[in-house]
Amino acid sequence: MWHPQQWLRKKQEENEIAKVLWEFRYIFLTIGVVSFVINILYLVPTIYMLQIYDRVLMSRNHDTLLMLTIIAVFLYLVMGFLEWVRSQLMIRLGNNLDLRLNGRIFQASFEKALVTSRSNASQAMSDLITVRQFLTGNGLFAFFDAPWLFIYLAVTFWIHPVMGIFGSVAAIILIIIAVMTEIASRKPIAEANKYAIMANSFISANFRNAEAIEAMGMLENVKRHWFPKQEQMLALQSIASERASMISSITKFLRISFQSLILGLGALLAIDGKITPGMMIAGSILMGRALSPVDLAIGTWKMFVSARNAYNRLKELLITFPSRQTRFSLPPPKGHLVVSNLIVVPPGSTAQILKGLTFEVKPGEVVAVIGPSAAGKSTLARAMVGVWKPYVGTVRLDGADIHHWNRDELGPFIGYLPQDVELLDGTIAENIARFGEVDSKKVVEAARIAGVHEMILQLPQGYETQVGEGGSVLSGGQRQRVALARAIYGMPSFIVLDEPNSNLDEAGDAALVTAIKTMKELGKTIIVISHRPSILVVVDKIMVLVNGVIQLYGPREQVLKVLVSQSQQQQPPQQKPAHQSSSQNTTAVSRGV
Repeated sequence: MWHPQQWLRKKQEENEIAKVLWEFRYIFLTIGVVSFVINILYLVPTIYMLQIYDRVLMSRNHDTLLMLTIIAVFLYLVMGFLEWVRSQLMIRLGNNLDLRLNGRIFQASFEKALVTSRSNASQAMSDLITVRQFLTGNGLFAFFDAPWLFIYLAVTFWIHPVMGIFGSVAAIILIIIAVMTEIASRKPIAEANKYAIMANSFISANFRNAEAIEAMGMLENVKRHWFPKQEQMLALQSIASERASMISSITKFLRISFQSLILGLGALLAIDGKITPGMMIAGSILMGRALSPVDLAIGTWKMFVSARNAYNRLKELLITFPSRQTRFSLPPPKGHLVVSNLIVVPPGSTAQILKGLTFEVKPGEVVAVIGPSAAGKSTLARAMVGVWKPYVGTVRLDGADIHHWNRDELGPFIGYLPQDVELLDGTIAENIARFGEVDSKKVVEAARIAGVHEMILQLPQGYETQVGEGGSVLSGGQRQRVALARAIYGMPSFIVLDEPNSNLDEAGDAALVTAIKTMKELGKTIIVISHRPSILVVVDKIMVLVNGVIQLYGPREQVLKVLVSQSQQQQPPQQKPAHQSSSQNTTAVSRGV
């Protein structure tokens, strides 16, 4: 049997925004009650005018005029106060809605950015602002006032049925025009928003490479790729605006005409003695009030369509990226990593990058992952720290699936240095402290281990130096070393370093080796992905990854011996060295990598 309450509850659970709006139902109810009183008070001008024409002018009584005026002014004051109260309620409703949803939308936008390279995280926040502005604007008042259309028409019928019929026909015509506005503007506005998002995403993604664009004269080429999206967006917006403008002009003409015609109709009825002159004026005022919500709805239809599209995008975002579940708290990990039958397919792709990897790393071991480009090394790094979810298989840390940990609790025990290093806009100290509470002792300790303490002290403001957006104030090598300090801040149990020395000079490379030695002595589990053979002197094991498959994995000396043997077999006979040299291991690894 179908139960409406259960169906409604299920829909609310699926739609988080609707669930939050339902929690504000009493505020909406209050706004509805206030709107009821306001619309009752909108009858005051009609009644006042009716009394002036039909009573005061006939009786010529000054006291009656004075009392009617005092009462009318008082009621106008009450109406103005209630209008202010209604606006304040809507503003607070919009602000509370933002406060309830912004954190959830921030988290969903972040998760979308994790799996979508072309994600425009700011779009979701813009959509929330659009919805909030609609809730706090005049457009929503049309929906609260629209039901009163029938009340005003009923009073018009009371004045005279002919005037009521005329007002009803006028309202039906304007409602049909409102529907035409929706039909005419829905598709072009939705398409225009889609192209606007594409154009903004294109700019945001490509302007991060502004230096390369400027240096190689690519700006005009980039503009040529961007302009068609912008041009299409402008064309579609123009279509929607032109249609809405034409319909709005027609609506304005009809509304003014209807108000004048009903006045003429009332005059005709008054001449025939069927209504009084006061009723004639009252009928015109009432029809104006009856048509006002329809006129307002047509005028704000574009805002309504934009808010509806923004609402639907937010709803889809929150459904696609549900709220993170609160996980059971687990003991701090010691760094025991077990990877079983790991298959990883990048988000948005169907190709398997990692193909059934199985291996184990015990606490305190240092493992180097080497292999040719596009072997899947960075993909493995992302899977091990839980950034990408496995398509098949598991990554377990201390026996627990990496995705079953509470991320906020696990984060301090994981150190991660991605291949593409970007620091957050803030100070060096804040970046090293992972933007948590800055513990100066831990910050300096991490910087010393990473070999970057002296370099930081040479900067103008030392640890308080602002790194700029993406760390633009620092050089590539400096960013990488600060990011290394961030990775080892707080002495995490499990550390993954993806190409940690790609931008380092000899001194930086030596500091990295020293840092790994230090962390190894402290019993930390470390995975290092690198093309440089110098890092191999501190590792316990080596993994050779080729085409997403583990080709070799074992103790360092054993793997190096196999690599040397393979290197010698691949050389032409005339080029084989006559004797073993101390550089054979390095040469073999260089060729293997």
